[in-house]
Amino acid sequence: MKTKAYKRSDAKMALALLSPSILLLLVLVAYPMISNIQISFLELPLNPNMDSTFIGLQNYMDILKDPEFYKSLALTFGYTFLVVVGSTVMGLLVAIFFNREFRFRKTARSLIILSYVTPSISLIFAWKYMFNNSYGFINFIGGDVLHLWKDAPLWFDNPVSSFVLVVLFAIWRYFPYAFISFLAILQTVDKSLYEAADMDGATVWDKFKIVTLSAIMPVLATVVTLRAIWMFYMFTDVYLLTNKVNILGIYLYQTAFAFNDLGKASAISVILFVIIFVVIMITRKRVNLNGSK
Repeated sequence: MKTKAYKRSDAKMALALLSPSILLLLVLVAYPMISNIQISFLELPLNPNMDSTFIGLQNYMDILKDPEFYKSLALTFGYTFLVVVGSTVMGLLVAIFFNREFRFRKTARSLIILSYVTPSISLIFAWKYMFNNSYGFINFIGGDVLHLWKDAPLWFDNPVSSFVLVVLFAIWRYFPYAFISFLAILQTVDKSLYEAADMDGATVWDKFKIVTLSAIMPVLATVVTLRAIWMFYMFTDVYLLTNKVNILGIYLYQTAFAFNDLGKASAISVILFVIIFVVIMITRKRVNLNGSK
């Protein structure tokens, strides 16, 4: 009887401690999500004093019939894939390199994560300065020093070069997250495993595949999943760098604030949620927390 009483008391205490967090989630997550789904079925007038009109699935039908939506979707998938793969691979390679003793290792680690902790706006304007066609450092080196081109390229005015640059910026900007995650797990790997592999005549690739990859697989699944979510919803970096890369975040922003169609914008956000949820479920099924495929 005392055990049951203690369990009930613990449950009440746990509920009391969790209630502020639960309330916060309901206010900041659940309510906006439900409200957004509700708005996606409405046609909202610009005048807030006028009544909205229920139009059912019309907003979803309009979005799914719009060719620009599919262009933005394809561009977003390409952007997300390249950034996730590039930042993950780069973070892993740098983590493997730093997983050893050498002079000024702590200083070097601090320099590595600078791009991740520096405010995005500062980094974005630094990149725009470097690639400026009139006084940019890149055009100075490529044109005036190396004579690779006669006329300075308009890097952020061309759709192709703009896409390449926003991908490179995102890889450089966010690879420290993967670096920190992989370095933390690599430092827990028993060094004797690598010594045993050396005694068995294993190559560098064999040691990576058998020892390193098996150890980092749970972290790898988490890094890829979280980075895919963040990149799929990216808006700020791309919007401030260029207006030539119309990913879904920018397409949604233009629908909501340029065309003042909040119903369609809400429908786009719901569609995005469904897409990323399906992708995450597929990813999590292929790579489980035990590190096996």
